[in-house]
Amino acid sequence: MPLRKSSDSRPSISQVTPPAAIAGGELQIRGQGFARAERPRVLIGDVGAQVIIGSDSYVIARVPEGASAGELVVSSGAESSERWACDIGVQVADNLHPVANPAMDSAGNVFTTFSGSRGQQTPVSVFKIDANFGMKPFISDLMNATGLAFDREGMLYISSRHDGVVYKATPSGSMSVFVEGMGVATGIAFDGDQNLYVGDRSGTIFKISPDRQIFVFATLEPSIAAYHLTFGPEGYLYVTGPTTSSFDSVYRISHEGEVETFYRGLGRPQGMAFDDEGRLYVAASMSGRKGVVRIGPDRRADLFLSGPGIVGLAFTLSRALMVATTNALFRVDVGLRGRPLL
Repeated sequence: MPLRKSSDSRPSISQVTPPAAIAGGELQIRGQGFARAERPRVLIGDVGAQVIIGSDSYVIARVPEGASAGELVVSSGAESSERWACDIGVQVADNLHPVANPAMDSAGNVFTTFSGSRGQQTPVSVFKIDANFGMKPFISDLMNATGLAFDREGMLYISSRHDGVVYKATPSGSMSVFVEGMGVATGIAFDGDQNLYVGDRSGTIFKISPDRQIFVFATLEPSIAAYHLTFGPEGYLYVTGPTTSSFDSVYRISHEGEVETFYRGLGRPQGMAFDDEGRLYVAASMSGRKGVVRIGPDRRADLFLSGPGIVGLAFTLSRALMVATTNALFRVDVGLRGRPLL
């Protein structure tokens, strides 16, 4: 009569990194007994994940399409590990073309773009996605919509890298020109005094006062793609601008326009957001791993979320992270509160 296997023969998970992912992202799983009977298998929820590397103590699994927030299990033969909770993003919109952060209004609606290639006229420029994930057109007839930001009055500002104009839109979608002559206008952000900052990717950060006076606030190395802007808890402006280097920087600019390198060592850093504990989240790659990198106030960095093609992110009112890829939007329930932007 064959002996029954001991419970010690079950695969055992000790760590899963990073703590969050979207479809296409890779999770590193450490533990023991993963290949005791045969090559390990990984389930995320009830969907099988592709195993990229599978050894007895280390597995890399790629998050499949259709996986949702749930639990991860490693199996070998007939034995399975206990379930490991993980934060997996749920796709809430597709057929988009964001090139920067989505924007959130005070009611929790999400705004994102279909930016198009340079000079491409798209049927819809900006979409509005409500709390039930219903998506509808918000702005049309704006070429190459790029950066998005709300002011304190609930007006949406939209930059165009096509004509260097920043447009202003009312909650009903009525649009007007706010300021012109911003070069290749990309990222935009408001400070606490309602000055608007605009990144001209050719090398200039402009500051526009509430009465529309224009100043050159700072100059940086030109970017091949865009500048992405956000304000930190100390009121300093943080800027990314990907170059051809795989060792790019996040810059921090003081109130006086003095530029310093806040963190160096990211691949193609793009959209950013702060949580309410002062940690910075950057769409980038780190040591060849793509996703969202988290940088603490002590300037130590780790990969927080894994996923391909991420260009921007924003915290929602319900402690989730809205992640924008080059063609879709994902909601990841990370349980973190974002830093208020205004």
